[in-house]
Amino acid sequence: MASKRGLLSATAAQRGRAGGGSRLPVLFVIFLFLSPVLFFFSRGLRGADLEIISGGSGQQDVGWRERIALQQFKSLFSKEEKIFYSILQVIDVIAASTNDMGPYSLDHFRKNNLSVSWKIDGQEIRVDSISEKNQIIVDLGKEKPDREEVKLMDDSSQFTDSPTKRARRQLREKKREKRAAQLLQQDDDILIKLENAAIERSKSVDTSVLGKYSIWRKENENENSDATVRLMRDQMIMARAYIGIAKMKNKLDLYHELQTRLKESQRALGEASTDADLHRSAPDKIKSMGQILSKAKEQLYDCKLVTGKLRAMLQSADEEVRGLKKQSTFLSQLAAKTIPNGIHCLSLRLTIDYHLLPLEKRKFPGSENLENPNLYHYALFSDNVLAASVVVNSTIVNAKDPSKHVFHLVTDKLNFGAMNMWFLSNPPGKATVHVENVDEFKWLNSSYCPVLRQLESAAMKEYYFKAGHPTTLSSGASNLKYRNPKYLSMLNHLRFYLPQVYPKLEKILFLDDDIVVQKDLTGLWRVDLHGKVNGAVETCGESFHRFDKYLNFSNPHIARKFDPNACGWAYGMNMFDLKEWKKRDITGIYHKWQNLNEERLLWKLGTLPPGLITFYGLTHPLDKSWHVLGLGYNPSIDRSEIENAAVIHYNGNMKPWLELAMTKYRGYWTKYIKYNHPYLRQCKLNE
Repeated sequence: MASKRGLLSATAAQRGRAGGGSRLPVLFVIFLFLSPVLFFFSRGLRGADLEIISGGSGQQDVGWRERIALQQFKSLFSKEEKIFYSILQVIDVIAASTNDMGPYSLDHFRKNNLSVSWKIDGQEIRVDSISEKNQIIVDLGKEKPDREEVKLMDDSSQFTDSPTKRARRQLREKKREKRAAQLLQQDDDILIKLENAAIERSKSVDTSVLGKYSIWRKENENENSDATVRLMRDQMIMARAYIGIAKMKNKLDLYHELQTRLKESQRALGEASTDADLHRSAPDKIKSMGQILSKAKEQLYDCKLVTGKLRAMLQSADEEVRGLKKQSTFLSQLAAKTIPNGIHCLSLRLTIDYHLLPLEKRKFPGSENLENPNLYHYALFSDNVLAASVVVNSTIVNAKDPSKHVFHLVTDKLNFGAMNMWFLSNPPGKATVHVENVDEFKWLNSSYCPVLRQLESAAMKEYYFKAGHPTTLSSGASNLKYRNPKYLSMLNHLRFYLPQVYPKLEKILFLDDDIVVQKDLTGLWRVDLHGKVNGAVETCGESFHRFDKYLNFSNPHIARKFDPNACGWAYGMNMFDLKEWKKRDITGIYHKWQNLNEERLLWKLGTLPPGLITFYGLTHPLDKSWHVLGLGYNPSIDRSEIENAAVIHYNGNMKPWLELAMTKYRGYWTKYIKYNHPYLRQCKLNE
């Protein structure tokens, strides 16, 4: 059971406050004034009272007067105050003299761990122990200790706690510390999980669809981050809501005033996205708008009306955002498919100079290497001179022995002269280059090639060229991708006819024109494809880039033949075994599926879906370090992953030769261009 304990020194004046309640301050002042009398009485009690008790007559008159005075003085105190006064007497008796009191000396009490108890008005008072500083521990009964007593008791806990209690207390403290450490660790783990989840979500965003190519530029990173700009925009939203309500309630004066303030705020805000961009009149406009909004709230505020108005505004804004998003997608796709003026200028100048060359100077050296199976052969199909030059130049710069590398370039008749002229005037060292015109492949005709036959049909022309006759940007956004020139160009479909184009080669490395080579690629020819036709880097991660993303599995032809969870792979850098290709008749498989897709019911666009079908079960996965993708749409690729890759691929809309390219990745491409070249300077091509 808990008992009221306290440490009382010889002067223990504060203990009186604990027992005396609200009367003690007054009594304490009386006590100070009467302390000489108490001292006199205490001195008298030590001698005279003993004589009275023993029956001495000499001091009898003095003794009875002192007792009467003492009893009258004690009657002024309550029960608790009497206890306090008695404690003072006991302390005075115990502490009076260590020499005279003998067994009551403080040393004797302390060394022998003795205690003393007595009763006053039925209340037991007990001195439990005496500390080294002559502090006396007193038990005043069964009362709940107050805060001061608990604090004082802590100082003497080392003398009163048993070893078992101390061990338990230490165990509790250790458990509390352990639990606190566990909670801190849990917080850290949760934070790490949230960060990783956010990173994974950002990787899944298809930024090529958004079309907002400037979202990674620094000037647009933190729109509306400043408080004043946000406040002005919030005020303008509420002003528009109240304008509608004021007009509905025929509050024309307030309606016109709100419109005036709204226009002033719009002019002050302008195009500002930060507080630093705001006009200096902005604070005054905020104050004026705040006053009119307060007035409008007093006259017009109705929770139901305001809520309905704001909801209508939100729906309208949502529709506007969707329309702008479609327009943004349309414009970004349009920008991605157009040729910059500088590259167009370059192609024209090179074409003119090529046709001015004598016929004997239009031939490339090293023609004997074109069919040598012991060399490293590359296939590159492109109509972009500058992009093709980067692919060839980066490959040669990083090759261990450039003389063993042979580049087979195929372009269209429009760029044939420019492509020839560039590599004739800028030969790639000891490597071999050969340029061909796809329009001169007489075997590639509509009777042999299903794609060419389908393009000649009226239905396909309607699908690709008219696309529903859009009258606005937003309505044509979804159809623009169908009219992408690369889907109509045979340069894009020529990859399915490699053995026909190069009948005497056994292996060839196919490269897209939007890649950069960063390491020697000859190791790819030593990779064992295990009887497969295509060596490629797989692109699936969890649920992304699997077959069901590219193919229509509601069609029975697709559902019967393929696994929807099969892993996709990437075009851009592919090692093809042409001997196995011919043995398995890959081109025939492609023709079969292309004929089945004449109505575009199996897949919609491009060459990747038919590639996945044609090479299904015939693709050997390469190590991912050979080919890193996404530099044309993904802003969160790890830098070390890019720098360790043998080939980096700018697949997506943000090609490195366009203005909408991501600045952080563009340097990997521009390092292989000599911008001081006369042709580039004439066409104002620069970094």
